[in-house]
Amino acid sequence: MATLRLSYQTIEFGKIDIHLCTLRNKQEFHDPEGTAEALGISSATWPIFGILWPSSLVLAHFVSNYDIGTKRVLEIGCGTALSSLLLNKQHVDITATDYHPEVETFLNRNSLLNGDTVIPFERTGWADNNDSLGYFDLIIGSDLLYEDEHIELLSDFIQAHSNPTCEVIIVDPGRGRKNKLAKKMLENGYASSFFKPDKIECLKSDFKGHILQFVRKG
Repeated sequence: MATLRLSYQTIEFGKIDIHLCTLRNKQEFHDPEGTAEALGISSATWPIFGILWPSSLVLAHFVSNYDIGTKRVLEIGCGTALSSLLLNKQHVDITATDYHPEVETFLNRNSLLNGDTVIPFERTGWADNNDSLGYFDLIIGSDLLYEDEHIELLSDFIQAHSNPTCEVIIVDPGRGRKNKLAKKMLENGYASSFFKPDKIECLKSDFKGHILQFVRKG
């Protein structure tokens, strides 16, 4: 990562501090061997994984007080993996996944930066169908629905990795696809509810999206 300009920040969750190394801005790019390009990741979209987005902050603040107990948790499309780092700090059984080839490097770096164990991670796409992630009791994610085609891919991926009794929490910034996702999730037995998050002081503007919560009881 020596050719990338990085940024460091500390985000507070009550008495818990999470130290986070991210890309400095959306102009950073480093794919000398064409690894990301071979996966269909363009130079324009390459930096998206390494920026801390408002939806990620909303998700992390929401799960910081969520009663997870002994649930096995998966963060989908984790990017900077703020929620995974926070749950790891709280000793939750957390696994992370993303499609981008650089995510694991940053995730390991940030786990060690926070003095915690490395978070289990697997790089996979929603349509790959060859991962070894297994099944989970709680699946979380933020800012996942960029295109209509993502709705079926995401719902199928969740279905493939959820236990019969499962909860799903997705923070959507308001891209207009939450109702379509709810319809697909209903086909897989999930009841849905949408609600606005509590105000988060560290966000520079009001969050216009919703927290999407899906529950299935086996």
